[in-house]
Amino acid sequence: MLKQEIEDGQAGLADPAFRADVLNGLAARPRAIPARWFYDRRGSELFEDITRLPEYYPTRTETALLERVCPEVARETGTGGAVIEFGSGSSVKTPLLLRAVRPAAYVPIDISGDFLRDSAREIAAQFPVMAVEPVEGDFLKPLKLPAGIGGLARLGFFPGSTIGNMAPVAAVDLLRTMRTSLGEGSSLLIGIDRIKDPAVLVPAYDDAQGVTAAFNLNLLERINAELSGTIPVESFAHVARWNDDRARIEMHLEAQRAVAFEVDGRGFAMAAGETIHTENSHKYGDRDARLLLAAGGWTVTRAWTDEDGLFALYLAEARGMEVAP
Repeated sequence: MLKQEIEDGQAGLADPAFRADVLNGLAARPRAIPARWFYDRRGSELFEDITRLPEYYPTRTETALLERVCPEVARETGTGGAVIEFGSGSSVKTPLLLRAVRPAAYVPIDISGDFLRDSAREIAAQFPVMAVEPVEGDFLKPLKLPAGIGGLARLGFFPGSTIGNMAPVAAVDLLRTMRTSLGEGSSLLIGIDRIKDPAVLVPAYDDAQGVTAAFNLNLLERINAELSGTIPVESFAHVARWNDDRARIEMHLEAQRAVAFEVDGRGFAMAAGETIHTENSHKYGDRDARLLLAAGGWTVTRAWTDEDGLFALYLAEARGMEVAP
């Protein structure tokens, strides 16, 4: 999710927001860097690898669920409109929806221009009569959508339980932003991971092959490449843990020894055992998910889950906001 390819490797060309988030995050206590900066080209490729891991249940579970329910989504929302996907589309999940709802236009949105264009080309090749209009931008902020979809019904698509990467306050803000971007009367199909046994959850974020570890550590590689960093990547380890009080998996990068390094000319030091918090993945019960969507301005009209209750899909509408009596 970048505007600048990692290969550029020049601090002067780095995304200013990336620089600010990294410098502020390393200076904060506890240290934390927003998870959206995982997704340079290498990070995006590694995440695609993660989705195919045996421990990573969300992708295969959601994909099977989409195969079952997308025809119902089409009956609810109609066909011939516009599908707006927040994040570049998966080569597996996105076509399932597109084949069912047969939209006139597909608008993938992503901050990583390189990955966005690759994904858009793949989708365009599969659906040659459908207009594909990628938008490079940060969907955390209200976006102006292509003029060509102005008269079409809009269905937002936000799979993968990406909403869980945000603290609840930020998640509500994002849902409200999506409502603003899509407009009154639009629909949203969103995937939300459910609370379950940590024995299932933790391995999904700390796989035996070490792919998730490489994904997490790649953030440090990116900092070194784009912000003239000198972080000793080999001195950090990937850590995933379940925080029951906050119903979330947390990912951290833990210093294995005392380290000192520079980023963009500023010096930092970390003690052994100190961490950089890089990602949260919140999990929701059904009532929690409905309340979250309602707080974001969305009214749930349909909900589906797999037979094991691991994952849920919600279809919601942007209706008039409820006013308390």
